[in-house]
Amino acid sequence: MALEIEGTLSQKLAVASGTSARGPWAKQEFILEFPDGNFTAKACFTAWGQDKVQELDKYRVGDKVKVSFNLKSREYNGRWYNDLQIWKIAPAGAQPAPQAPAAPAAAQPAWTETPPAPTIEDMPADTGAEDLPF
Repeated sequence: MALEIEGTLSQKLAVASGTSARGPWAKQEFILEFPDGNFTAKACFTAWGQDKVQELDKYRVGDKVKVSFNLKSREYNGRWYNDLQIWKIAPAGAQPAPQAPAAPAAAQPAWTETPPAPTIEDMPADTGAEDLPF
């Protein structure tokens, strides 16, 4: 499940790293404050991999950012844990590159007229013969 949220980078936690059977790994968690109705909410996100940690390093506490992330949950000993794993972080308000305009469609008016709703006169005449098979 891919989601996006904009908010203020409130805190960056220490980088954790190590070596597993698959090789070296690194992760960094950070806290994002975002508006939630009339209040401000906080969520802890995880940047997995050295490339994501380096990308997060470009931003300082107080910066407004837009985070694209996946929401994952896992069970351990009868308890469930959620993980918000980022896959992209960008300055808030950054717009994607404009796409090339599509080929113009055939000239049509900006509005189209909808046909009127059917009336009782539009119904077929009752011939008395039943067309139901039962």
